[in-house]
Amino acid sequence: MPENIKKSLDELHASVSVPEVHAGFFKKLWAFSGPGVLIAVGYIDPGNWVTAIQGGALYGYLLLFVILLSSLIAMLLQALCGKLGIVTGMDLAQATRAWVGSKYAWILWLFAELAIMATDLAEVIGTAIAFHLLFGVSLFWGVVLTLLDTWLLFVLLSKGIRKLEAVVFVLILTVFAIFAYEVVLAEPNMSSIVQGFLPSPAILTAKLEGHDSALLIALGIVGATVMPHNLYLHSALVQSRNYVRSDRQHLREAIRFATWDSNLQLSFSFIINCLLLVLGAALFFGHSLPNTGHFSALYASLQDKNIVGSIASETLAILFAIALLASGQNSTITGTLTGQVVMQGFLQLKIPAWVQRGMTRSIAILPVLLCLYIWGDRESALENLLVYSQVFLSLALPMSMIPLIYLTSSSKVMGEFVNSKFTKVLVILSAALLIGLNLLLIIEFMFS
Repeated sequence: MPENIKKSLDELHASVSVPEVHAGFFKKLWAFSGPGVLIAVGYIDPGNWVTAIQGGALYGYLLLFVILLSSLIAMLLQALCGKLGIVTGMDLAQATRAWVGSKYAWILWLFAELAIMATDLAEVIGTAIAFHLLFGVSLFWGVVLTLLDTWLLFVLLSKGIRKLEAVVFVLILTVFAIFAYEVVLAEPNMSSIVQGFLPSPAILTAKLEGHDSALLIALGIVGATVMPHNLYLHSALVQSRNYVRSDRQHLREAIRFATWDSNLQLSFSFIINCLLLVLGAALFFGHSLPNTGHFSALYASLQDKNIVGSIASETLAILFAIALLASGQNSTITGTLTGQVVMQGFLQLKIPAWVQRGMTRSIAILPVLLCLYIWGDRESALENLLVYSQVFLSLALPMSMIPLIYLTSSSKVMGEFVNSKFTKVLVILSAALLIGLNLLLIIEFMFS
């Protein structure tokens, strides 16, 4: 790591002790587990809800394969992020700046900041709508209340990164338990679920009159699943463990357990995303349900026996809103941390962490408040903004993915930890697939 580069998230750097090399597998895994939890949050944020539930409501179980494919690609990319941070001592933003130079770092910072803003839009909107559904708070004041998330982050970090990881994990378990319960009540078709994990050409061709095509929703799922900001954040968070950075064996072990951590946690988020789509398919597929991509419509539908049958209840709807609030709280915490990583990494601005986090949160809520000011305190305006923010994320992904692939495939950067030939082929094919899908998205927008 170059001496002139500040440590990523320096207040958390090497703050968690890990056992010696001879310690048992599960003891080591426990010590290294945590960064994956904060990364998994980004894969189950409120932006996923709209695309996954809408995909299930419109096209049944067809798009489960898209969730599976995007989750596998996410696991591969996050493993590379962890390896980059551990081996180089730099996060992805710092390493990219060192590669392209300060002149082009500004451009990449702008794209990264826009991607974080798009991510934060979903989190801010989801949290504001949850406040509105649960407590009757206006959407405007619900958005303003999300500023408190920054204060919550300060409090949790003052207790240590392990406390933050524990709180986030409990919130993830809450989301999982609620949706698992609702899916069990919905009694989905198990054979259709299994079939949904198989690739089908219908993903490219299916389109319902008056609705987005299956392809457009599939791209939204990819954009909401493979998150650009997570690539930057993961490469910073893995450095919170206090392993011996000068010893090859310790580095190899840190990479191994960081990969275990991220794969286990992303598997959990994969299950939750599947539950979201299965819930949409089991409850709403075949019904002429308006505004399937709107949280209020979904909230009301869970209480409507004409739509979801005998399981409809106010309790079911309230659980849905609680899960939405938990998901939004989780995601705003990690989104704010990522803003600090990219600002410090790309721009090397030496300003207090609380100022960086405050700036990130303020930048995120301004477009939402502007939207409410122009179009009124209406949920439909916010959720239209939310859907297209998720599509933008799939377009912004190459700006972080390509530097990650190049850096981890460079022996000059990674030394003996450079990507193997098999990994290079796999990650290049994954990148080509994602970029190809993005091109299809542009074509879809041009001709629809």
